[in-house]
Amino acid sequence: MVVQLQMVFQIILLLFSIDAIFVQAAASLAINGSCEASCGGVNIPYPFGIGDGCFVDDWLEVNCSDSWSPPKPFLRSFNLEVLSISLGGTVRVNYPTFYDCENDTRSSTTNIVEFGKSPFIFSQSENRFVAIGCDNLAKMVSVGGLASVIGGCMSICDTGGLMDASTCNGINCCETTIPPQLDAFSATIGKVNDNPQTYVAITMNKGCKSAFLAEEKWFKADYPFSNASDIMLEVPLVLEWGIFNTSFNSLPIANDGSGSTVNNASSNFICITTNRTSIFTCSCKQGFEGNPYLLGGCQDINECLNNPCLNNGFTCENTYGSYNCLVPDSKRAIIIAGISGCLGLLVLFVGGWWSYKVVKHRRMIKQKNKFFKRNGGLLLQQQLSSHEANVENIKLINSKELEKATDNFNENRILGHGGQGTVYKGMLAEGRIVAVKKSKVLDEGKQLEEFINEVVILSQLNHRNVVKLIGCCLETEVPMLVYEYVPNGTLSQYVNGQTQEFPLTWDMRLRIATEVAGALFYLHSAASTPIYHRDIKSTNILLDDKYRAKVADFGTSRSIAVDQTHLTTSLVHGTFGYLDPEYFQSSQFTEKSDVYSFGVVLAELLTSEKAISSTRTQEPRSLAVYFIQSVEQNNLFDIIDSRVLKEGKKEDIIAVANLAIRCLNLNGKKRPTMKEVAMELEAIQMSQQKDHNLQENYEEFEYARAEMYKPGDDLPPPTTSTSSDAQPLIASQST
Repeated sequence: MVVQLQMVFQIILLLFSIDAIFVQAAASLAINGSCEASCGGVNIPYPFGIGDGCFVDDWLEVNCSDSWSPPKPFLRSFNLEVLSISLGGTVRVNYPTFYDCENDTRSSTTNIVEFGKSPFIFSQSENRFVAIGCDNLAKMVSVGGLASVIGGCMSICDTGGLMDASTCNGINCCETTIPPQLDAFSATIGKVNDNPQTYVAITMNKGCKSAFLAEEKWFKADYPFSNASDIMLEVPLVLEWGIFNTSFNSLPIANDGSGSTVNNASSNFICITTNRTSIFTCSCKQGFEGNPYLLGGCQDINECLNNPCLNNGFTCENTYGSYNCLVPDSKRAIIIAGISGCLGLLVLFVGGWWSYKVVKHRRMIKQKNKFFKRNGGLLLQQQLSSHEANVENIKLINSKELEKATDNFNENRILGHGGQGTVYKGMLAEGRIVAVKKSKVLDEGKQLEEFINEVVILSQLNHRNVVKLIGCCLETEVPMLVYEYVPNGTLSQYVNGQTQEFPLTWDMRLRIATEVAGALFYLHSAASTPIYHRDIKSTNILLDDKYRAKVADFGTSRSIAVDQTHLTTSLVHGTFGYLDPEYFQSSQFTEKSDVYSFGVVLAELLTSEKAISSTRTQEPRSLAVYFIQSVEQNNLFDIIDSRVLKEGKKEDIIAVANLAIRCLNLNGKKRPTMKEVAMELEAIQMSQQKDHNLQENYEEFEYARAEMYKPGDDLPPPTTSTSSDAQPLIASQST
């Protein structure tokens, strides 16, 4: 009886399986059997389609035009000719070009297709922006709102007028990459050099110029013209496509009728969202191939047709979605004998391995001693034991502790990269969270002495707004420094809008500026040996758990003698946008060079603009120049951050802005010292704090008066007081 019940149960399961197969076949036939599969030799796979009911939504409808012989397929929504469609998420189309020809009244300015609301974007990896022609300055411009340049390149002239598309190296032809997630663009064509005498002898300069977005493979392999004055009205390019989540449930695979849904573990396909979260793409799983958008569209691949096991002497057995390599019986005995012999050899290998580990351990100890000496360990120990060095609380940490602290310098622990090395987050054995800076390999000689000198200098610094050095490790190939960990990132992340969830208030900005100024004044004047930081910028200002400023990254800092006025360097060190123009010209770094860099940070705090920006709607790209010009043109409050305008007093903002202008003076002698800067900022902060206290006291007084009188009583008039501290601060621009 039990056997009969089992047979009945198996028959029922078989019937359900057959029914599911018929449902899948019927759904596939409904899409493929009644729809045109191609047009003019171009395959049109579902979810694209020709005719009603053959496509998943209107964006993927294809029109097969009989106006051509043979017919040509077009994306109906954009009237773009389709060259090929890949189920991998791309479609090749012919796209119009932009051109400029003398004596040609045709206009190419209307050649703009906007994909903004569609599931299409231009493929960043497959396409290149190309400009062709002599003396051609082509710019890629955004569409909609304020048009801004998002890319471009320029090509110079060659008298022969020839070009090589395979290189396109800037002679009669140039190319460049495009921004990600691009869904619309326009192009402008101009001249590289407006001097008419420059190209007098080059007659080909009167020919055509063009600019277009094209598929990189096509352009470099199949571009049909070799003359730079030739143009094409349309060129192939690649679009990336997907399916909107609103249309996703219309797919046959959304539910196959038997309760199996998309991404079920038993499915042979998978669907995921793209970088655009509302758009899906599907693909067959490994071991399957076909159309993942159709029921039963992904079919098992018979890997054994190519017998991947043949090279190993095994036989192949195909499985659903994979394959197995089986050992023939004739070889099984040989394998057993081989294993037995290997076991005997294993004993010998274990003994050899143990001996190797002992020798390796001894070599490692010798190597650590070698690295310790090469990285200046003996010199540092001498400095640590010297009373003149006055080094306090500096630790020599071994490499094993730092490896354990950083999980063997795991990439997930990286906090940032710099010119001097890489910084990792770690936790020491006592539980202290630290930042470990892994330096670059040092050359012996002067560079080594400078590194040791830097360690000694940093260990002497003791200021609440300077990142504290905890210790160092010298027994590795590259020396490592260990700093206190500062958790809340860099000032740049907050003033440049990268951290939207916690915007900086005006009080916080003013306090941070005052703290940084105090730290620089300490480095320049109050430290035992004057120190020039040489790389002050918002990314080198860290914020702790209470959002207090910590000046960091002393990799390029240098100490000088007390009576020394400047530091002369063979190479100019610094960051573009913060670099003192006077230092750039003379190679002489003074304390006023740090003042200039701090002036740029003040401008960042006031405007929330980047020091260098290619997306700024107005020239120049440099924030320092842009800030100075805005002040000179009485446009200061047009560029100030909206939150600063809302929360700050006008006279305080003007005072800080004028201080920034004085710091950015091109003549270093006319800039204030960091002591003067710190004192002025402290005065502004104290004045603002006093105004806050007066307002709070007045509100408490009004509340107390209201409690003393009943409703309906005549209240005496409120008294007001004025203070010279409450008057607007007036600052004059230093010239």
